Amino acid sequence: MSDTQPVLYGLPNCDTCKKARNWLNRFDIEHHFVDYRANPVPAATLKAWAAQLGGWEKLINKASTTWRNLLPQRKNPGSDPEWTLLIKEHPALVKRPVLVMGDGSVSVGFKDNLYKQRFGL
Repeated sequence: MSDTQPVLYGLPNCDTCKKARNWLNRFDIEHHFVDYRANPVPAATLKAWAAQLGGWEKLINKASTTWRNLLPQRKNPGSDPEWTLLIKEHPALVKRPVLVMGDGSVSVGFKDNLYKQRFGL
């Protein structure tokens, strides 16, 4: 894997992740896929992603079943360590997929136009 190759973090059975992977393959964009349930993302990386995206709220999928099933007291993490522990326990809380470009820039989710913009197509 080259340093400039984008990395897609997600879950193999996630439909949105599959769409993103298919899109990258359709445009012959080499990338690396990381199943973040099998290969947990380090807390420092999660914190950096959240900071770059504008906060933990932008990284977490609050529309997910996983979020809705959390106990109410777990839905208000007050610190970075509490957020990272929550994600460690429930990796599916992270919006999917997370795309990390070779320059380190991060985006979440998949939309055709977003990817066209990100890859200059």
